[in-house]
Amino acid sequence: MAKALFHKSQRVYVKPVGTWVQIERVVPHWVKGVDEPLRIAYDCGLGRLFQAQELASEQTMHRMERCEEEDDDDDEMLIEQWRVVRRMMKWRSGDGQVVIGATPGTYPAVATDDGANSGWRVPATEYDRDPARIEHQARMIAHTPDLFRLARKIAEFATARPKDVPEDLRPVAQRCAKILRSVYRLEEEATAAE
Repeated sequence: MAKALFHKSQRVYVKPVGTWVQIERVVPHWVKGVDEPLRIAYDCGLGRLFQAQELASEQTMHRMERCEEEDDDDDEMLIEQWRVVRRMMKWRSGDGQVVIGATPGTYPAVATDDGANSGWRVPATEYDRDPARIEHQARMIAHTPDLFRLARKIAEFATARPKDVPEDLRPVAQRCAKILRSVYRLEEEATAAE
């Protein structure tokens, strides 16, 4: 069940828009027969409802600003925040095979930006074939930006201080650097093609 993280008239930072606003309404989404709301959205007067992960309180922003001063490299944290969202299955009802932790009648999609239909989703036949595998893949994809940042930090540390890297971790640091080169090369090739 969901608990409200913000309250009406609270000043929050809206990450997708990049501005400070006051919350106009707290909008609970109720389900029949349940005492608490299933999820809570927030109306900030910007034309759509926002989820809690898209908002930040003043205290959170102050903490993040202090962290940015300590490490300017973590500013990407605000750019790529992927999340698993549940979408309703149009092809069948929720009476089929249910994965533990998944809401019946829904399937996972990974929202990679603010668009309603953006990101990664799976075809119906793939989900029906192996729901547990698809749920696992959705969680893995959602955490990819965080893992990528960790790989970058490991590779940068190994490059800056090669003598401080334990012998057992050198192959890990080399693999991280190889993955980073591959990803950045693909991004550079795409930019050059435009």
